[in-house]
Amino acid sequence: MIKTVDCYSIGQMERLKREFTKAEVNQWSLLTLDVNAVHQHPDLLNTSLVPGTLGEGLITEAISKMHSCSPCVLKEKELLFIEPVQIGHTITAEIEIIDVNHNQNWITEKVRCINEQGDEVIKGKIILKLLS
Repeated sequence: MIKTVDCYSIGQMERLKREFTKAEVNQWSLLTLDVNAVHQHPDLLNTSLVPGTLGEGLITEAISKMHSCSPCVLKEKELLFIEPVQIGHTITAEIEIIDVNHNQNWITEKVRCINEQGDEVIKGKIILKLLS
C-alpha cells in the first residue's frame, strides 16, 4: 500500500544507528575514487575519519525506512557537518517531521546525527516531495 502525505504528521520520528567501519570507508573510496588522506592514513591525525557523505547516507537510510511505502524525492537539503566522525564510532541518525504541506505534497524534516557521547555531528533539514 502506497502512503500519501495524509499518512504523515508533525512529530513522527525515525532513528537508525550504525557503527562505521574501515571496510565501509575503503569501499566508499573505491566507488568514489576519493583517496583523501584523512580517510586512508590514520597516522596523519592519529585516527581515520569517515567521509561526511557516509554520515549523510545514514540519514538517507533513515528516510528510506520511514518512507518505505511512499515514493519520494529529495527536493531540498541543508546539512551542517559539525564534528568529524571517526572510524569505529557509532552514529545515530534521527529524522523528525516538522511540517506537512498537503497542497504541495511536501514533508519537511529536521535531521541530525549524534555520536555515542551524545554530541551532534550533523544537523539540518530536508524537504521531501511525495510522488503518490
